[in-house]
Amino acid sequence: MDKPVCLIDMASDGKLCVQGSALQVLEQIQQPVVVVAVVGLYRTGKSYLMNRLAGKQTGFALGSTIESKTKGIWMWCVPHPTKAKTTLVLLDTEGLGDVDKGDSKHDTRIFSLAVLLSSTLVLNSRGTIDNRAIEELQYVTELTEYIKIKSPDEAVDDAEFVKFFPSFIWAVRDFTLQLNIDGKDATEDEYLEFALKLKLVNNYNLPRECIRKYFPSRKCFTFPFPTNPDNVSYLETLDPAEISKRFLEVTGRFCQFIFDQSQVKNLKDGHTVTGRVLGHLVKTYVDTIASGAVPCLENAVISMALIENEAAFQEGLEVYQSGMEKLKKSFPLELNEITSEHQCFSLMATQTFMKRSFRDSDGKHLTSLEVTINHQFDSYLWDNEKASEEKCESLLSVLSEPMTERINQGFYATAGGYDLFCQDLEDIVNQYNTLAYQEVKIAEVLEKFLQQKVAVTTAILQADDKLTENERRICEERERAVLLEQEMKAQEQRQHQLEEKMVIEEQNNEERVRQVIQKVEEEMFVQQQETKRAMDSKLREQAALMEKGFQENANKMASEIEQLRRRNKEVEDSKSRELAKMIADQDFLFDVIWNAFLGLAIVATLRQTVA
Repeated sequence: MDKPVCLIDMASDGKLCVQGSALQVLEQIQQPVVVVAVVGLYRTGKSYLMNRLAGKQTGFALGSTIESKTKGIWMWCVPHPTKAKTTLVLLDTEGLGDVDKGDSKHDTRIFSLAVLLSSTLVLNSRGTIDNRAIEELQYVTELTEYIKIKSPDEAVDDAEFVKFFPSFIWAVRDFTLQLNIDGKDATEDEYLEFALKLKLVNNYNLPRECIRKYFPSRKCFTFPFPTNPDNVSYLETLDPAEISKRFLEVTGRFCQFIFDQSQVKNLKDGHTVTGRVLGHLVKTYVDTIASGAVPCLENAVISMALIENEAAFQEGLEVYQSGMEKLKKSFPLELNEITSEHQCFSLMATQTFMKRSFRDSDGKHLTSLEVTINHQFDSYLWDNEKASEEKCESLLSVLSEPMTERINQGFYATAGGYDLFCQDLEDIVNQYNTLAYQEVKIAEVLEKFLQQKVAVTTAILQADDKLTENERRICEERERAVLLEQEMKAQEQRQHQLEEKMVIEEQNNEERVRQVIQKVEEEMFVQQQETKRAMDSKLREQAALMEKGFQENANKMASEIEQLRRRNKEVEDSKSRELAKMIADQDFLFDVIWNAFLGLAIVATLRQTVA
């Protein structure tokens, strides 16, 4: 994108709405995204920082009047400067506290959307981090009213938010104080933590507790005045020489920290968010808010899982179909060649599905993909057999054409004609077996051909005066033996092909089980990382509470830690049960396919017997 576009705007009825053109941009982004959103009071220079993150001097609008320039949420997607095959999505939000707004809840909705959509949240403010600056962040204290982890009917510990909320950066603009605490030099981060310390004072701790609880990963940058106050409104047009070196140095550190430390956006349960998925999330959250409901992370994940798993099914199926359709142009092929290619494309389809799918905990979509692929493979096998059958029949027609002419001319209707006919027929069979040895229908087509010649063979045998009655009976027995032998060969070929197919299916099943296990293990690892992050946060907060004498709060935190451990154990046990069930379902599906193949083989045998 060469410039930002409006992502979320306000409709004529006053409700938030998503711009379709912005969703189309996100739909095209198949890469993982790092999403950085900036929030803060209006006219504090948020847009300048976002332009610098985009590597541009201009882009997001910088206002030069007392009006808030940015309305809604604007988006700029650029290649990530340090992470390969990753897109950096910058979200510039409408300034909070704009006097022109009529809806008091509008700011909280914008703030909540920034939290929901970002992997890094930048809070931009001016001056210092004092009590007034923190109290102005009433939006943080209202987050649990505007964002739910699970459905409203389910009780969830507020500290669960820490597992899913973005990392937090406080950018303090126009900072003029000395970084000094109790007479000692302090870092920017120490300054932030000092400002967030709790005190035994009524109504003092709530916003601080919320920031500490919801955003365990915190960072602070203090920016000096960028230039002469008269030039601040025109910052984007200034020559670098007119901007403070110290300001540029902090800006550079700020950008580099975000480039290096901001993580790819993940959904609850750790599924990587691509541009396409981000677009779905934006639409889901905004539509939910517009309907008057509260955005729910769990519901969004469930909705996204359904969309993504159905899309993963289609992508996997397309991979298989594309490969097999190209192969179909070369039909007929040997069975081992077509089954080998089927195995390759089937595994590619499964890998494609696994890459995009998530939360397919019951294996419904994966099973559906496998069943569909197996049905299509049967269809391709049928097409290959028909092509082979046509080729074999055409070959026999060409090889037997001279013999057919001799029959029509009465060449074999003489004494000794039966031996001549048998010799010609044997030559045809030998040539056919030599030329068609790779064909899957070689035996069945030859069996059919010989059956068709029974009447002619019998007539020639009976017309041969050279043979005695005893010799004729011997010849008839020999003919029946030849037909029976060929029937057995056709049956053996079918059985061999069935066994070969089942070997491939068993290998496919083993590989699918391996991929399912790997997928579940990856999801469990992400779950454990989320829990560890929440646990570490709670332990730090517990230590800080005890240090400051908040023993009652510390005891409550200890109870929350124990609940978190118990819930994590329950989740791991549930995942283990899901994995065992999916593996059992895979084995059951394989048994169903095996029995179906056996059934087809039995039916084919019965048909041959009846014929």
